[in-house]
Amino acid sequence: MIGLLRTLLVTGVAVYLGIALFMFLQQRSLQYFPSREATPPDLLGLSDVREERVKTPDGETIVLWHAEAKPGFPTILFFHGNGGEISGRHERMVFYQSQGFGALFVSYRGYGGSTGSISEQGFMTDAVTAYDLLIARGVPPGMIAVVGESLGTGVAVQLAAQRPVGALVLEAPFTAAVDVAAEVYPWLPVRLLMKDQFISRDHIAQVKAPLLILHGDADGVIPVEQGQRLFELANEPKQLVILPGEGHDAISSPATWEREAAFLREAIRAQ
Repeated sequence: MIGLLRTLLVTGVAVYLGIALFMFLQQRSLQYFPSREATPPDLLGLSDVREERVKTPDGETIVLWHAEAKPGFPTILFFHGNGGEISGRHERMVFYQSQGFGALFVSYRGYGGSTGSISEQGFMTDAVTAYDLLIARGVPPGMIAVVGESLGTGVAVQLAAQRPVGALVLEAPFTAAVDVAAEVYPWLPVRLLMKDQFISRDHIAQVKAPLLILHGDADGVIPVEQGQRLFELANEPKQLVILPGEGHDAISSPATWEREAAFLREAIRAQ
């Protein structure tokens, strides 16, 4: 009997370690779901939107969509979530243009037509490259509004902590991507194994710009409690909008975009 128990224990440990190793090796395929379609904006009916290919300091080429702002309006630097790519957000671009806002949409490395391999560090290099491009084109820091959705909030928070911006909007943010993963895989030592942890809670206190967080209270992907906790850690001025009955797909709702547009008009006017 003791021998059988020992065999079962050894087998169980071996199976667990094998699963943990598989998850470690495959983690980015479980965290990111990129599309490589790279449909240009003109084929989607967008007007006054330029598609550009820009070199990053580490030698990759990222695709950007740039629409100029009307005089006196901010330019939105937008970071999308972990699925699809920027052409799947073309309706958001149309909305921003309808408000007079400029917009710079970033296709991360490994997404759309951008080169390179996916990683948190790489995404941050892409974000800073896009920000520096706006500055080089004469957009003042106070007229850059950073907007992130879902996983893109992790990029947005870190950028706004590193660079001066006029406002920061986070749609369905997490305290950290690793916190979300730890809830999904409580049986794995996620905090030791995860490469791209996007720990927003460690960076949000460095953000000095006006902040808006929008989060559905029925979000089954990123719990609303994480958005609330991130809000608690943030500096004033800040606003938290809980969307009753809304799930994670609230990030794709024009009603959500309307709320952030009103916030951005007020935040930029205050400056």
